[in-house]
Amino acid sequence: MEEVEISTEKKSNPVKSFIAGGVGGMCNVLVGHPLDTIKVRLQTMPTPLPGQPPRYKGVIDCAARTFRYEGFRGFYRGISAPLVGVTPIYAVDFAVYAAGKRLFQTDDHIRLTYPQIFAAGALAGVCSALVTVPTDRIKVLLQTQTVSNGPLLYNGTIDTAAKLYRQGGIRSLFKGTCACILRDSPTGFYFVTYEFLQELARKKSANGKISTTSTILSGGTAGIVFWTLAVPFDVLKSRLQSAPEGTYKHGIRSVFRNLMATEGPKALFRGILPILLRAFPSTAAVFFGVELTNDLLKA
Repeated sequence: MEEVEISTEKKSNPVKSFIAGGVGGMCNVLVGHPLDTIKVRLQTMPTPLPGQPPRYKGVIDCAARTFRYEGFRGFYRGISAPLVGVTPIYAVDFAVYAAGKRLFQTDDHIRLTYPQIFAAGALAGVCSALVTVPTDRIKVLLQTQTVSNGPLLYNGTIDTAAKLYRQGGIRSLFKGTCACILRDSPTGFYFVTYEFLQELARKKSANGKISTTSTILSGGTAGIVFWTLAVPFDVLKSRLQSAPEGTYKHGIRSVFRNLMATEGPKALFRGILPILLRAFPSTAAVFFGVELTNDLLKA
């Protein structure tokens, strides 16, 4: 198995990775939230009645209608939840990834195999998913309530969190936990793709250093790989988290059965275009923020 050299000082310090991951996560949200809003609205729009057109014809129509009825602010609806929560989410992700790699490192110059990187990344994905659930739940509700047929039930992040807690306690805030873990399960491929492409760039570089362009390209490609694998689980998660209490009695299994019976397998990839359009710039922003912060902390 091919190996890749990872520097403990730069890559495997959990404390530095915690800080760098938080910065990278905030970069991710600021760059990717508009397309995330479109993605969620496409995934959660109701099935049209016979003879009626769907609520949105596609990405462009959804974007145009969002801007027409809600203005530019509509694209950033619900952003406070992920922006506030994204620091611990990505901080945990990169800190656990660094800690996982450190488990395989006996000294500062140990060479990690890609299966080891995958294992560390998969562990990071599971841990970060547990932190992600409440903010994802709040974000999805705020993104979808303005286009539902009912009244506006929530007024911002804190109001949503408080009402969910009153309705069902902690369980309501953590609705969709299993779906979130499944959605984040391909994180191992995410980190393997990034490390592999960065190692290729390092070998081709005359001075053995990685450029900003390489970081952006490697990070963006890692995002494409991750989301291509994660889309079906993300659709199920969004449906589950946006549904009224009691709609799906058996959680993600009920969502899956209902989706297959009413809309078929194609529905599992609803919203994939905005997801992939968002994946490259937002994930590139994550790794750019992480690498920049690592360099500043190392200086």
